[in-house]
Formats: sequence, C-alpha cells, structure tokens
Amino acid sequence: MRSSGLERSPPAKEGANSALSAGARLYIMRSPRSHVLEFRRLMPRDHDPKSSDANGNVVTLKAVAAHVGLSAGTVSAVLNDAPSAKHIPQQTRDRIIAAARKLDYRPNFFARSLRKRRTFTIGVIAQEIGDGYGSSIIAGIESGARSRDYFFVTGVHRHDRELFERYSRLLLQRGAEGIITVDFNLAHSLPVPAVAIPGHTSNEGVTNIVLDHRHAAELALRHLVELGHRQIAIFRGHPQSADSEHRWNAVKDVSREIGLELDPELVLQIDSTDSTPSLGYPYGKILVEKKRPFTALFAYNDISAIGAIRAFQEAGLRVPADISVVGFDDIPGAAFHYPSLTTVRQPLRQMGELAVDILVDRIDGEQEWQRDVAVQPEIVVRESTGPVRIG
Repeated sequence: MRSSGLERSPPAKEGANSALSAGARLYIMRSPRSHVLEFRRLMPRDHDPKSSDANGNVVTLKAVAAHVGLSAGTVSAVLNDAPSAKHIPQQTRDRIIAAARKLDYRPNFFARSLRKRRTFTIGVIAQEIGDGYGSSIIAGIESGARSRDYFFVTGVHRHDRELFERYSRLLLQRGAEGIITVDFNLAHSLPVPAVAIPGHTSNEGVTNIVLDHRHAAELALRHLVELGHRQIAIFRGHPQSADSEHRWNAVKDVSREIGLELDPELVLQIDSTDSTPSLGYPYGKILVEKKRPFTALFAYNDISAIGAIRAFQEAGLRVPADISVVGFDDIPGAAFHYPSLTTVRQPLRQMGELAVDILVDRIDGEQEWQRDVAVQPEIVVRESTGPVRIG
C-alpha cells in the first residue's frame, strides 16, 4: 500500500522500551526527489527489508543491473543519487529507475546506514504533540526533515526534567544524530548537535531559536492602547514554559516605555500545564470575580485567551464590546474561533523548518553556526479587539 508521504510505526510493545511507548512516535519521511526510491511501508520486525519479486525471490541491486545490462556501480550511483550520477545520461538514469520500479526494488536503508555510520535520524522532544503550538512546529520539522531526507522520532517531556533526560537518552541510544527541543529550558549541553525552540540559555553545541519578545509585547500593548485601553489584564505563562519569564519581562519593559501602569491585581500567573482552551477558563472567571475594572486582556497564548473568552461570555460580557482580548502564537484555530482572535503571530512552522536546516547543516559538518537566531512576530488583528467602551 503506497503512503501519501508520512508513515507511522505501531506503538512500541510493553517491556524494556515502555518509556518510549509512553509518547514516542516514529515518522518515516519519504524522499522529495521523484527519482530516488524509498520504502513503501514499514516492515514487521522479523521481515527482511530486502525487495522480492512475485515469486518471493530477493531483488538485489545486481538483479536490477543485469536487467538493464549495466554495472552494479552505475545502477547504485543512480538509485542512491550519488554525485557521480550527474555524469550519467538522463536517458540511462530514467531506464534504471524504470527497471527498479518494475522489479519492485527497494534499497536497503539499514545496510547503507551501517556502511556510512549514519542513521539520518533527528530526535524531537516536545512539551506536547497534539496542541496547536507544538503541532505547528512539528509540521515545520516534518517538512524540513522530508526536504533533507531525514527521519525524526518524537518524545514528550511535559515540562518534566527527568522525563526529558530519559527521552534524550533513548533517542541517542537509537542513533539520533541531533536533537530539537520544543518549549523546554535546556540546563546543559547534549552529546550531539541540538536546536532549542525556543532557547534562552547558552549551552555549548546548542542553537537557540527565539522570538523577539520585546517587539511582540510592543505590538500587542500598543494595539490595545491605540484602541483606548489602559486597564489591561495580563496572563503570565506557566513558570516552566521556556518563554514565560522573557515574555513577562518584555511586557513590563514595554509598559513602562509607553506609560502604561499594570495593576498587580489584574496580572494572573497560569500554573496549569493543560494544553487545551480550558487552560484559560478558570483564570477568566477569576478576573471577573475580582470585580476589578478592566477593558482588555493580553493572554500568554491563544488557548488561554480562548478559554478566558468563554468565561467572559458566561458572565454576560461581550467580546470585544466589553472586553478586548489579544492572544499569542496564532495557532490554526485562532482565526476560526468566535469571535476570531486578535493575536501576536509566531512563525511556528518556519521555526520548525529553520531548526531542521540548522541541525542538519551541523550534523553534516558545518563549522560556522549561530548560537542564537531571532525570528520576528507580527500582530494579526481580528474580531476580538475593538475600541474601549465610553461610559
């Protein structure tokens, strides 16, 4: 059965590798080059990954070479997209590829990996996989890995340092040549090249990809102030979220710069690790119950903003007529919520693609690499913000 481009292995069995089965998934990325052959499906563990014809006979590289009447070296160069293949006439290359497809030849990736001492595998350890933030970044990682002919394996850390250490060991044991972390504060270097999305600490061998939070805070707060809002509530991120402290510091700095006084009673610290809109719901209720006047909310992320809107609406408050709300991230659902959410957009997918490019270049021996890469936010104005109500 031919895949549409992404195949996933069945869950790991219980036992020695039960830690991996708790959250890891193996994604096999298919080659983007139409002239490079790849596995059509994942083989059972006891299956020999060599090709076989209709009679069950193994189809080897030599068999393809014999079929087209060329040397095994020539056929290998074409099917493995070797640099020497560019000197082979296109007509000959097309004939080799057609023969390989006809014979159902599939290259033995495992043998090639052993010869080159390479696994072409990247480890990804994210806070979550299915939430809007993590899934958008992972979509970028998938795109980047596919374009570079790499696989990636994912694990989930849930902001648990012990769990992160366990997954990083498992990934390294399984041959990951580099690791990408998502929403985790790395406390030390890793034995392989690494990229942190986002990253705020300086560790040898680690590239940090981080949003310009000061500019992000300025975009959100100036937008609200220009609409006449001065009493603005703030949701601070969970303390273990990698961006939390930096975003809060940026909000404080920009507030002082534009002469906006933040009421401490309207600054709420999120202490839940929920990755659904219910994250912001109880904090929205707390704001309403405080009876402290406010006309706008700048939330730590989109899901907490969406949850807070539900709490406001249940209390009889209209968004944006009574309360304007600004989120952060621009997750896929932000534009389709009602009212659609004004938010500070992070280029999440592009951050994932960038992480793969940086990491693969490092793995391939790139000597010069950046320790910090800043990406820029933009504000996306939708229906959840409007002018402050007078009177």
